[in-house]
Amino acid sequence: MNNFFLVSTPIGNLEDITLRAIRILKEVDIIAAEDTRVARKLLNHYNISGKKIIVYNDHNKKTSSMKIIKFLEENRSIALITDAGTPCISDPGYYIVNCVLNEGGNVISIPGPSSLTASLSVSGMPTDAFTFYGFLPRKKGARKKKLTLCMEKKETAVFFESPFRIDATLEMIASIDSERKIAVCREMTKIYEECLRGNAAEILSNKWKRKGEIVLLIRGV
Repeated sequence: MNNFFLVSTPIGNLEDITLRAIRILKEVDIIAAEDTRVARKLLNHYNISGKKIIVYNDHNKKTSSMKIIKFLEENRSIALITDAGTPCISDPGYYIVNCVLNEGGNVISIPGPSSLTASLSVSGMPTDAFTFYGFLPRKKGARKKKLTLCMEKKETAVFFESPFRIDATLEMIASIDSERKIAVCREMTKIYEECLRGNAAEILSNKWKRKGEIVLLIRGV
C-alpha cells in the first residue's frame, strides 16, 4: 500500500504553502479534495496539472474512503487536501485517516497553515495551555452551557464561529463574565484580516464586518 499524505494548504493567502507541499502535490497520482473548484485554483496557481482529483468531504466520506483505500492498494499515491488549512482539524479527514491506518497504510503529515495556530499566535492569549472545541453548538441553551463550562477552566478556549452567530455569542459571553478578555480573529492571512481584542462588550461595539472565517478565543480564569 502506497503512502497517504495529509497536505496543508493556504487558509487565504496562496503564498502560504511550503515547498514540500508543492512537491508532494506534483508527485502524487491522485488528490482527494473537499471541493474540486477550490483545489484547481490552488493547483493552477502553482502550475500543477494532469492530476486526477476526487471529492472527499463529510457527505461522501464512507464511499470515497473505500475508493481511496483501493487506490492505495493499487500502489497509487494520494494526497488529501481541504479547502483551507490542515486536514483533520474540524473536518472529516480523521475518518479516512483511521481507515488507512486500520488497513495497515502509512499516513504522512505535510504540515503548514492553520487558522487555529495563526489566531492563537496573534491573540495575546496564553498559549502554554489551550483547548480547541471546534464549532460552538447552534442551539442557544447548548451554546451557553458549553461556554459556561469552558470559561470555568484555566486554559485558553478556542472556537470556530459563524459570522451569523458571532454577535449572539459575544452577548452570551458578556452575560456570563462581562470582564473576561477575549479575541476575535477574522479572515486570517486574507486582505481584510483583523484581530479584535478586549471584553465582549468592547468587541461588540466596534465597527467590523461580520463576514468570513472567524476564530474566537477566550482567556481562562
